Amino acid sequence: MILLHPVLEVRAARGFGLWPVADVGAGPYDFLPLSGALEPAEVGTAVLAVAEYNDVGAHDDGPPRPADPVGSVLHGLLTQDHLDAAGGLRVIDTDSATTLLPGCCNGLEERRDWFQVLDGDGWASFGHDPSPYAERVGDTVRLTVDNDQDGSPVIELPVPELRRLLAGAERDLGDFHRLATGWAARHLPDHAVAVSAALARALDLPHAAEAVAQPAGPALFVRPYTANEEGRGRPADAHRSRARAGGRITRSPSGSGIPLTRPPGSPGLRAHPVSGLTRSPGGGRPPPPAESG
Repeated sequence: MILLHPVLEVRAARGFGLWPVADVGAGPYDFLPLSGALEPAEVGTAVLAVAEYNDVGAHDDGPPRPADPVGSVLHGLLTQDHLDAAGGLRVIDTDSATTLLPGCCNGLEERRDWFQVLDGDGWASFGHDPSPYAERVGDTVRLTVDNDQDGSPVIELPVPELRRLLAGAERDLGDFHRLATGWAARHLPDHAVAVSAALARALDLPHAAEAVAQPAGPALFVRPYTANEEGRGRPADAHRSRARAGGRITRSPSGSGIPLTRPPGSPGLRAHPVSGLTRSPGGGRPPPPAESG
């Protein structure tokens, strides 16, 4: 049996007490499957993960960080123009006990790259370290767990089955968003509507985002748009890379997902004033694998 779930990268939040969060294990990070069946503390972990990932520190020309602890943690989530959700789609072949996980620098907002495999170029990659890779071969999709590893495990499934599984992932994300909207009303009543709208944007759920009425509040910090290599306009920091060294998440501005040189005078590591999570420029999305032959 082939299972496919949208998963969010989450990190340990020991000592966090602003709202209920779940234990994600002993490691520096883990993947949390998103659906409408999560426990309240798991929803809290997901909200914290998205908020921390989108908190890049105070900007000189952006709105000031609130003094209250909850508002401070939510600052980036509620003020950034472009939002990301680290993670992607996890595929499990229960018969062979093989699991494909999203790599570093991949986000749930990029999950529509999977449709390039079905209806576009016929291939897509989903981050690095590991480097998951999907390609269409006739009526079959071949998923390579780590394209940089010789003899990597492979999962194969028919095109119609992958299409059905991707539709199920969209339902799971919609169900999670509805669950998180109710959770926010209970645990973050002063920010509930804004949090719901921000989560919809981070997860690239446009219909959900349109359905949430934005209340009066701090204006979004709108970043300049640039054209990526495909000619589509996206925020200049639309792709932010992550490195998992010692549990530290790092980020890099890049309009196309291509690594950029750190600009002179750019800030180094910064600790969030409440959570302690550090951010730093660096990394980037790898180029597509070279064609064989």
